[in-house]
Amino acid sequence: MAAEKSYDDATKAADAASGGMPQFAIETWSGQIFWLFLSFGVMYFILSRFILPKIGQGLTDRGDRIADDLDEASRMQQQATQAEADYERALADAKAKAHNISETTRKSIDEELTAEAEASEDLFARKQAEADARIRKIKTAALGKIDDVAADTVGEIIAKIGGMKASAASVKSAISRVKG
Repeated sequence: MAAEKSYDDATKAADAASGGMPQFAIETWSGQIFWLFLSFGVMYFILSRFILPKIGQGLTDRGDRIADDLDEASRMQQQATQAEADYERALADAKAKAHNISETTRKSIDEELTAEAEASEDLFARKQAEADARIRKIKTAALGKIDDVAADTVGEIIAKIGGMKASAASVKSAISRVKG
């Protein structure tokens, strides 16, 4: 009985060694290593030559687009600031002129004082109205372009990352819902 048991154990061990997992068989390691290097080499070549450059270009394009949009917004902000400074300067000049006119005319006849003061106030009101209109126009143009820039940027991001083309109307609708 003991001999039969040891024979059965030896048979089971031989069967396990021959029918086990082939990746643990030392005889097949050289082939496995060859195919490992070949597979990773092909994958590396495909990734480095085709896939990663497209992803990098997409990220670069997106970064450039965002930087350009931010530069444009900054430029428009500077224009609005300059228009406001011009308005303040014109306002200060008009106030100084009105003050000088009032001081000079105070010494003259009351009728002349009234006529000169009305003329300066009209000039001031026109300049103020023109400056206000110019500021509103620049501000409206800048704010109007922000939604378009945001819609274009979101559309590009969806196209690059999601791989699908979103319509401009749906992107603008989504942006307006987020803003609202």
